[in-house]
Amino acid sequence: MAARTITSSEVLRARFEAHAQAWIAALPALALYAPMAYLMRLPAKRVRPMAVLMGCELFGGDHSTALDEALGIELFHNFTLMHDDIMDAAPLRRGQPTVHAKWDVNTAILSGDAMLVKAYQLMGRHPKVLALFSAHALGVCEGQQLDMEFEARRDVRVEEYLEMIRLKTAVLLRCALQTGALVAGASEEETARLGTFGEELGLAFQLRDDLLDAFGDPAKVGKQQGGDLRAGKKTWILIRALELSDAAGRSELREELARSSSERDVPRMLGVLHELDLPALAAGELDRHHQKAMAALEAVAVPDERKETLRALAGALLERSN
Repeated sequence: MAARTITSSEVLRARFEAHAQAWIAALPALALYAPMAYLMRLPAKRVRPMAVLMGCELFGGDHSTALDEALGIELFHNFTLMHDDIMDAAPLRRGQPTVHAKWDVNTAILSGDAMLVKAYQLMGRHPKVLALFSAHALGVCEGQQLDMEFEARRDVRVEEYLEMIRLKTAVLLRCALQTGALVAGASEEETARLGTFGEELGLAFQLRDDLLDAFGDPAKVGKQQGGDLRAGKKTWILIRALELSDAAGRSELREELARSSSERDVPRMLGVLHELDLPALAAGELDRHHQKAMAALEAVAVPDERKETLRALAGALLERSN
């Protein structure tokens, strides 16, 4: 492969944003498209499209040849957010009204459907990319279904939770990186190694979210501490805490979960989590996936300097405070 200078993450971000904004500006002036333009213009980290471009450059490709696929991945991600917000009855997304709150549920459903079609249009240039995207997009839906089922269950195991977040969160990051690799012409073996990096990083990313929700500084996280606990959401932290507290004959967590969310004593639950050493245990689980991710990246057979942007991406995702 011809040697290429690796583009900085700042430049990649700027070029993706320019591409996305041009796409938004070209949307027809119809009510169907206004919600997708609104959602795409909200502040966002753009992790997945950046991963597409970085995956392409890792294997010597020109990132400009993967801008459409990067946009397709981001459109799909935002489609899932639009529909997830409906299912969660969420009033806010990134500090702004959700699409169904700003318009209505039917509009959000239909605009989300159109957003999915738009994503497929952008992902269809390369047969291998399209097949990869279809398989991983279906996995995201499977993960969302599992997440919904877990809400009504008392006996979710840690292994089941990790499989759920693998599908719901990690596989799309895997798909993004592998998409860039395929556009660049990488081999199946190297594409698979990069995919493992993405999947393990995605697992660590979600575990970091769980840690921030339970133990993060509310002033930095931007939301009330222990929101997942108040909602009774089955996270790795709560599932592991229930296993340990049940084994120790403790009942505080079960007592609080038996209450309505508005009556739940979150500080009491957090106290139990600290006594059971959950901050350290969760950090250890996060580190386990982080180490597996970095080992997979190191195994990719490309010049070491090309990996720097992906190492920096991993660090930024796992060291963030919000």
